[in-house]
Amino acid sequence: MDGPEGIAGQLGPAERSHRSSVSSVGAREVQLKPKHQPYKVGRQWTELLLRFSDAPDDDVAMDEPSLQFRRNVFFPKRRELQIHDEEVLRLLYEEAKGNVLTARYPCDVEDCEVLGALVCRVQLGPYQPSQPAACTLREKLDSFLPAHLCKRGHGLFAALRGRGAKPGTGEQGLLNAYRQVKEAVSSGDSPREATLGSHYRAYLLKCHELPFYGCAFFHGEIDKPAQGFLHRGGRKSVTVAISLEGVHVIDSREKHVLLGLGFQELSWDHTSPEEEEPVLWLEFDGDSEGMPVNKLLRIYSKQAELMSGLIEYCIELNQASEPAAAPEGMSGARSAPGPSPPPAQRPKLRRQGSVVCSRIQHLSTIDYVEDGKGIKRVKPKRTASFFSRQLSTSQGNYTVVQPTDSLEQG
Repeated sequence: MDGPEGIAGQLGPAERSHRSSVSSVGAREVQLKPKHQPYKVGRQWTELLLRFSDAPDDDVAMDEPSLQFRRNVFFPKRRELQIHDEEVLRLLYEEAKGNVLTARYPCDVEDCEVLGALVCRVQLGPYQPSQPAACTLREKLDSFLPAHLCKRGHGLFAALRGRGAKPGTGEQGLLNAYRQVKEAVSSGDSPREATLGSHYRAYLLKCHELPFYGCAFFHGEIDKPAQGFLHRGGRKSVTVAISLEGVHVIDSREKHVLLGLGFQELSWDHTSPEEEEPVLWLEFDGDSEGMPVNKLLRIYSKQAELMSGLIEYCIELNQASEPAAAPEGMSGARSAPGPSPPPAQRPKLRRQGSVVCSRIQHLSTIDYVEDGKGIKRVKPKRTASFFSRQLSTSQGNYTVVQPTDSLEQG
């Protein structure tokens, strides 16, 4: 199944409605349930592929399953911070580290250096000024930083640099961050956790600042903006990350976020026409030459239905977890309640030009107004939408737009 990676347990309507390839070729996987027996699944792998995938027979014959540990996308980060078992922390740390090093979690250079420094501490021990740390880091740089930050020069300059020249920018920043790794632990930590557990926890805390930490990841493509005289655009490969907090569309090549939306900021739907590719539609508020408009982003993916179902399921979980209002009369006569205070927000990375900031100008969207025909006037803030699938709250109602023609207009 094309990577709904990070989903554990039941997915409700999304899982029941999705049927696709379960081959492990090219980062594909099938989610095991608690009742499943990995050894038995492995023995029946060929039969499962023939039954549930459309893979060619030659690929089925050569395919082998790979058992991987992944974080449950429905597990709240706040509960993750309550874990004290060092082995569990290590497993979460290893998965997060792999996602950082492969740039599945896009990070700014500064954050890569901080995270890499914690990896140095785990693998190399505390920083020792007397040890030639720079040489050690240079030899294993790709173990600490993502590959695109480890590019080295070639030829004469690379040879000269290898003869004692100063380390490169990434190396120097990593070395500086390594020096600053703190060894202090809280009084509640056990002696064993004080060794590595505190550093695993520090790594996870830093990753929690990333808006797509713990997401389920899906593969897709979007239209490129038209360029040049012939207006040739083509398509761009993207990763769609979905969590309990929202949806992020990540440029697979450039390793940065193209669009990040909380569930209260979007409407969505999916289409699966028989003669065309399945599409996940994301709708959000924007502007065109200063005029407020609704924007439609079209994501081509065989997993469109699964992504749509997961979004719906995440919203249902969030609404179910909201505390119910206290019954009137519990504490005598009370005045009419005011609007509830906004939930506490975790710190977000907001550097200028940060890789986690949206780049809407790099998207090719369909802009429309209420009649679905052109850019004239539209009410922003999710008051108008093509889609009935939205996050409904007690603070306001949505007015669903009834377009006169198809989504392709505009």
